[in-house]
Amino acid sequence: MILEVAILNIKEGLSAEFEINFKKAESIISSMKGYISHELKKCIEEDDKYILLVNWETIEDHEIGFRQSDEYQEWKALLHHFYEPFPTVEHYK
Repeated sequence: MILEVAILNIKEGLSAEFEINFKKAESIISSMKGYISHELKKCIEEDDKYILLVNWETIEDHEIGFRQSDEYQEWKALLHHFYEPFPTVEHYK
């Protein structure tokens, strides 16, 4: 199992809208091959900061299966315009 970790810094004042869009995006990621589970946690100290944790069966399920899919384009359209700066994504085993 691989853990994907992303720190999400949301543009100031857009957290409520981000959370609404994330609820829509959850069905996309959870339908992908190799997806196991995910958690989105809101930072206590900083209002517009989150951590996204996604468990995948393999790194390829994330990097190839998800990121190179048509579904990823929908995910991107829902969420990527909220990030500033764009998050670094790391994988852990």
